[in-house]
Amino acid sequence: MVFAVLRDNQLYANKKKCVFAHSQIQYLGHQISKEGVKADEDKIRSMISWPRPSDVSGLRGFLGLTGYYHKFVQGYGEIAAPLTKLLQKNAFKWDNEAEIAFENLKTTMTTLPVLALPDWNLPFTIETDASGSGLGAVLSQERHPIAFFSQKLSQRAQGKSICERELMAVVLSIQKWRHYLLGRKFTIISDQKALKFLLEQREVQPQFQKWLTKLLGYDFEILYQPGLLNKAVDVLSRVELTAEINAITTTGIVDIDTVCKEVEKDKELQ
Repeated sequence: MVFAVLRDNQLYANKKKCVFAHSQIQYLGHQISKEGVKADEDKIRSMISWPRPSDVSGLRGFLGLTGYYHKFVQGYGEIAAPLTKLLQKNAFKWDNEAEIAFENLKTTMTTLPVLALPDWNLPFTIETDASGSGLGAVLSQERHPIAFFSQKLSQRAQGKSICERELMAVVLSIQKWRHYLLGRKFTIISDQKALKFLLEQREVQPQFQKWLTKLLGYDFEILYQPGLLNKAVDVLSRVELTAEINAITTTGIVDIDTVCKEVEKDKELQ
């Protein structure tokens, strides 16, 4: 099949750089096989044995190595946050919080999952979440994770409403995985009913418009799943999703700020 693709597209491969009849290969720090993609075991050992950083240079090296595999880690940004803040000018001071984050990140790296290879015949699903300090998402197909995304929120972003933070998680994750999603219909799962409501509107408040314009050109539907507290794929496999939208039909201007404030007050929707 590979040779057929090369032939059909008039592409050539360098024989000296090719391997044949192998069940798995090493490529750019990854092991690729029919099971999927996983981190190189030698790199994992290097992360586990990394000594406690004594300066910014050592810390930057550790975060550079672990960050290369961030797509394997759910919530990498939040786990590494106490360490990344030490990279700021004159901010390096190794304390108990840094030590805990350092050891937690090492532990996380010992349990990296095997990520599935994308199947272009199957639809993609994105599950998003936003906390008070960070954003997170997982891209999957048939409940098998393909990649994880996380980002720490700035102080300014932390002050935004939960509705806007959830919208940020959707937009940034879609942009992150643009090469998978553009030109294909996909599904977004969220536990925020206000977000589903927001994306159904024809006219919205100005603070949301800049985010919504970034979604133009993408074909997706929103599924609202209440109580989505654990985004692990094996948990989602036991949940039946039924709510969906197929078209934008609501008219008129809705005060989304009021909706978001009411949602934040309602314990059942949190």
